[in-house]
Amino acid sequence: MPQEIEIEFKNLLTEAEFLKLYEVFNMKSVPEIQQVNHYFETKDFQLKQHGTALRIREKNGKYQSTLKQPQGEGLLETHDFLTEQEANSWLQGYITLGPEISKQLQEMGISTAELIYGGSLETVRRELSYNDTIIVLDRSKYSNVTDYELELEAQSYAHGEHVFSSILTENGITKRKTPNKIQRFYDSLRNR
Repeated sequence: MPQEIEIEFKNLLTEAEFLKLYEVFNMKSVPEIQQVNHYFETKDFQLKQHGTALRIREKNGKYQSTLKQPQGEGLLETHDFLTEQEANSWLQGYITLGPEISKQLQEMGISTAELIYGGSLETVRRELSYNDTIIVLDRSKYSNVTDYELELEAQSYAHGEHVFSSILTENGITKRKTPNKIQRFYDSLRNR
């Protein structure tokens, strides 16, 4: 069961800011990555109450379930690879978790039986290495919404924060409070 600590910084962008960064970092030469996130939650949002999120990511014909939990300055991500058939079973309400994700949910008092499929979010992503970090530009579509986002992944919080702040400042971009994709997805459902 692979686990990793993810340290990332996020900022929602206007379309104009997105296009500016696209040019600044010459993203047209970077291959597109198409991915679909399928989100799972309980009816009463128990995962959200723990600051936790559960998804299946569909990318390049592969499926991976991920549980994200707060840990220090980052997120602890626990992954399981799924077959296409297993992923489709999840989408139909037949959720079978790997042992580590199951154990962590049990520790939070959340039963697999309470999990339901919430919906999906489609992202076109481009990423590149920059100053010992990874810059990610995402265009996401969900619930009749299109949003644009800058993400920066780093090995240390201090270095990542410095590089991220420099990018925003150098490009005249306002730092915005940016909920993660799963929260934006569920917020869009409430605003319908």
